[in-house]
Amino acid sequence: MTGYLMHMAKRAAAGLAALITTALLPAASFAAQCGNDGSGFAAWVAEFKREAAGSGISPSVVNQALSNVSYSRATIRADRGQKSFKLSLDAFMQKRGGQAIISRGRKMRAQNARLFESIEQRFGVPAGPLIAIWGMETGFGSFMGKEHTLSAVSTLAYDCRRSAYFTDQLYAALQLVQRGDLSPAARGAAHGEIGQTQFLPLNVLKYGVDGDGNGHVDMVRSRADALASTANFLRGHGWQPGGGYQPGQVNYAAIQGWNAASVYQQAIAIIGAEIDGD
Repeated sequence: MTGYLMHMAKRAAAGLAALITTALLPAASFAAQCGNDGSGFAAWVAEFKREAAGSGISPSVVNQALSNVSYSRATIRADRGQKSFKLSLDAFMQKRGGQAIISRGRKMRAQNARLFESIEQRFGVPAGPLIAIWGMETGFGSFMGKEHTLSAVSTLAYDCRRSAYFTDQLYAALQLVQRGDLSPAARGAAHGEIGQTQFLPLNVLKYGVDGDGNGHVDMVRSRADALASTANFLRGHGWQPGGGYQPGQVNYAAIQGWNAASVYQQAIAIIGAEIDGD
């Protein structure tokens, strides 16, 4: 090969490598400049809108979803102050109402027996851990949070602490708006968690299930959707039908996949076993 041809071949290879590298970069790599206070939030949103409109999401959906977002100081406070996960197991169970969840959870299992039977047949997950998560997260759907969901996720996408992670969550939220499974006005938990068992938007896309057969994944109004989706999440994290879920047993790792705090994992295992009667 001549020197010229070798030079051109090297240039072509370099160009191909650059294209491959660019294709593998997550959307978050192209996000606007993050910040550590609210001063740059409006400019960040404006830049993010331009980026999102070129990512396959309808510009009208982007504008509709982000037209009323604001910097959420409540979200930032919650993100910096997650202290209950540092409690002892006994203190955590008392603070989060473990015995009340067990007592009411047994009633919820009896009242929704057919639903839980169908979920276990489909996903292999028994009622106990699902009810434990349902009760722990929202008091069985009684309180799902009051923060504007898209503002919460946008705030954390803008915030420098975990910008890349929550930028991916924001793109997922926009996809949910586009397909009609999330209202731009939706309200939920401080980190943008959605519905009766508190799914982040990306997990709704990955594991959301239409449990009631109406053609949508409604994590807020449909307990069938929320609980089936939670079972699907656990199955996606290695849940094996018929296996135990206490510490050291085969399905405990799936509970660890749900929440990284060891005290939370232990509480779900204990509450679930009490509800299941194990």
